[in-house]
Amino acid sequence: MEFRKKREVRKTYGIFTLVQNWVILNLHSLKLIQSPLPFMKSSLFTVILLVLLSSCNSLVESGVHKKDLKKDVALLTSEGTIVLRLYDDTPLHRNNFLRLVNEGMYDSILFHRAIKDFMIQAGQAANSDSFEAKKKLINLPDSIPKEVTADHFHKRAALGAARPGDDTNPTQSSSNIHFYLVQGKVYTDSTLAIAEGRINKMLAYNAVINSPENAEMYKRFKSIANFNTENTMDEHKIIKDKFDSLTLIQEQTIEKYSIPNSHREVYKTIGGAAHLDQNYTVFGEVISGMEIVDKIAAVETNRSDKPEEDILILSAQLIKRKD
Repeated sequence: MEFRKKREVRKTYGIFTLVQNWVILNLHSLKLIQSPLPFMKSSLFTVILLVLLSSCNSLVESGVHKKDLKKDVALLTSEGTIVLRLYDDTPLHRNNFLRLVNEGMYDSILFHRAIKDFMIQAGQAANSDSFEAKKKLINLPDSIPKEVTADHFHKRAALGAARPGDDTNPTQSSSNIHFYLVQGKVYTDSTLAIAEGRINKMLAYNAVINSPENAEMYKRFKSIANFNTENTMDEHKIIKDKFDSLTLIQEQTIEKYSIPNSHREVYKTIGGAAHLDQNYTVFGEVISGMEIVDKIAAVETNRSDKPEEDILILSAQLIKRKD
């Protein structure tokens, strides 16, 4: 192992020497320098080395280095290790997740929801006070704009971004820290038809609440959502019923989403959570440790789907990809 390291160092030094000499000769030929003096060669070598090293590890954004983009994420949980791979075509979610890992935000985080044959969700802190203080310290965005694509879907092992519902989150923006891992179930053609219906109903509802014609009604609906007086609760229900009626009409006019055949085959063989497609962002997948996901999904939970005994992400770290 030591011999290999020395050989790699010699190889790297040789490459930099070649680059250094090439730069000096070109500068000399252009008469930008009179002669390649030894001290100049040494200085140029240092500059070139620093520039190349800097470019190899340049910041993509705050808390994320270029080298991080080619790494996987290992979640060391109290039940075992789960390894995730993030997708490059969902860069907002990828970079946010990498930053959270680098900042240690997933260390000592709970899997606070576990639903068998569906998913497990993490993002709630064991110590909420220190967690919230740390979030403010690193200046996390309030949410992440959705990055729903045609190719990524909720197959078994999918990594998705949790979010508030459309009633309070009409843009379907993702949580800045909560995520879920799909355990899922195997579908048939008939259950996929039901899932398609749920997808299209959600898409139609979202179109209704985002319609300019309903802007004032939605504004009122959102403003009274947290008032628990009898009058506001009645008004809130009336508006909700109105939105539901408009959704039925909208469903007849919008272009229906149809689950692609390639996705259907996966759902019918491997399984997943098809009803979430097109309404939640999928930005990665589990590449190792699905047996740990299955184990967590099977634990005893309370009425809120929270495990009776705490299940923690002890730490999250970036690791070198094996392929």
